[in-house]
Amino acid sequence: MARPRVLLADDHAAFLTFVAELLEAEFEVVQTFDSGQSMIDSGLTSQAELVVLDISMPDLSGLDVAVRLQEIGCNAGIVFLTVHADQDYLQSAWQVGARGYVVKQRLATDLVPALRAALAGQRFVSPTLAAASTNQGLRGFSSN
Repeated sequence: MARPRVLLADDHAAFLTFVAELLEAEFEVVQTFDSGQSMIDSGLTSQAELVVLDISMPDLSGLDVAVRLQEIGCNAGIVFLTVHADQDYLQSAWQVGARGYVVKQRLATDLVPALRAALAGQRFVSPTLAAASTNQGLRGFSSN
């Protein structure tokens, strides 16, 4: 069975390399991008089932990229990987169609489950935000 294809965008090169290595056993990382605009311009968005976006990037925010991906007809599941452990950012992510929201502090434990959930059409949120979001029908790890 083919591994699900993923595109990654984050403005920190070393972090992108780390994330790609973390995912390589279960996912095919098609390409990494150091900006949201370069992902949009690449024309590769139709080749991925999943897109992992940082929210804070210099040219286009990950939220803006998610909107643009929808506008160009990209059906990939969007998972945000961000430092923002904040309900306002989480709500903004849901509003632009995200399937997952992972805080970078929980990258090693949460990203793969978030991508699996996105592939299954479910939502995932890191447990640091999950307790406040459980009434919204979100799947996430319990911090217990």
